[in-house]
Amino acid sequence: MTAADNSLAYQPAVRLAQAIASRKLRSRDLIELLLARIARHDVKLHAFVDVYADDARAAAAAADLAIGAGHAVSPLHGIPVALKDLIDIEGRITTGGSKAWAERVSPVTATLARRLIAAGMIVIGKTHTVEFAMGGWGTNQHMGTPWNPWDTEQHRAPGGSSAGSGVAVAAGLVPWAIGTDTGGSVRLPAGWCGLTGLKTTVGRVSVHGVLPLSPTLDTPGPMCRTVEDAAVLFNVIHGPDPEDPVTLGHGIDDPLPTLDAGVAGLRLARMPEAERVGVQSEVLEAYDASLAVLSSLGARIVEVSLPLPFSDMAAILGKIIGAEGYTLVGELVEDTDLPLDDDVRPRILIGKNMSARDYLLALDERARTKASYREALLDVDALLTPTMATTAPTVESIDQSTTPAFFTRVANMLDYCALALPNGIDRNGLPISFQIICRGFEEALALRIGRAYEKATAWHQATPPGFQ
Repeated sequence: MTAADNSLAYQPAVRLAQAIASRKLRSRDLIELLLARIARHDVKLHAFVDVYADDARAAAAAADLAIGAGHAVSPLHGIPVALKDLIDIEGRITTGGSKAWAERVSPVTATLARRLIAAGMIVIGKTHTVEFAMGGWGTNQHMGTPWNPWDTEQHRAPGGSSAGSGVAVAAGLVPWAIGTDTGGSVRLPAGWCGLTGLKTTVGRVSVHGVLPLSPTLDTPGPMCRTVEDAAVLFNVIHGPDPEDPVTLGHGIDDPLPTLDAGVAGLRLARMPEAERVGVQSEVLEAYDASLAVLSSLGARIVEVSLPLPFSDMAAILGKIIGAEGYTLVGELVEDTDLPLDDDVRPRILIGKNMSARDYLLALDERARTKASYREALLDVDALLTPTMATTAPTVESIDQSTTPAFFTRVANMLDYCALALPNGIDRNGLPISFQIICRGFEEALALRIGRAYEKATAWHQATPPGFQ
């Protein structure tokens, strides 16, 4: 494989799409390149649970013929994409990361998958997830833990639960992928794998055909190399869907017209000083440097007093996820004969003894927190935090009774949207990540802020050195 081939594997999806549309690149050549990289690297990386090689080749050949005949169905015709193994495609296996569902055949095709395919995109395969999407570290005892490509020597956490999607994009096995986010599951792997990940607002992207963990909180979103890629992929998957009534009150909101509007005049809130405790020093240095970049671009960095610590918010959210997760898969978790992840069982069992009163009180506490934060952030356009408190730990050092979703759960708790994007590299050569939290349904604003930062820096151009 040539250096030019490897360079092509790390191009943003939008740039690849432009090359295919102008017939400077054939879809089949791109597919063959990526399938070769998957065959070469995924034995170690373990990003994919299944690769649809023959179907991808056939779709790419058809795309080239259609584009050559002037019948491209969209500017993204012929571009591959990977889907987290929670997203149904009718007739194919979707396991939800569980050995217990190893033979589960999808009864429907998820709305978001239909939209991708309707745009001419090619689903190249399904990516590994934490079992039932219940975990932020990215580990999976029975299906296997993907290998974070930023360290070829030590097995480091890829971030979860969309672990395989993060690893696949980071290692140049696919230009972009779809994950889901209930407490940080798009942003955590995006952050630890050096990517851009968008947590969408509940009701923005249909969850029809997506295996649920917490219906109150679940949100699908893009995992990409650049902010522009995230905006373009968001455009494909979001919008009203009769199969998901929550989406029907919200129309299309194209972020592209304002993507390059900059941040001059915006009021961006730094996190309170108390929230810096326990955060890795290099993460804080990168965070402070990112605030300085945005300030230099004309944004006003402001102080805010927040009504509830992030740790308290994370704990409340954990109760909601536990209760709803147990309702959905508690019967499986209770069956000790099933091959379930020993680290996932206790997370789901949190909901076993939770009374209806306790669950409703948690929902009420969430509602009160949302109201108090709405007041506290009334005069700001976004809240800025690190994405995680540390860079990726080794898998063997993980305390599975804890969660890395300290900063990410804030957005889920408030029903906001959030963008994670790379903003540094630590002394071990591991990516550092920065989070932009905006109000619900303000994805366009989060992407606009992220784009301004990205244009002023070069962190998004870094790639794992061992997989060129």
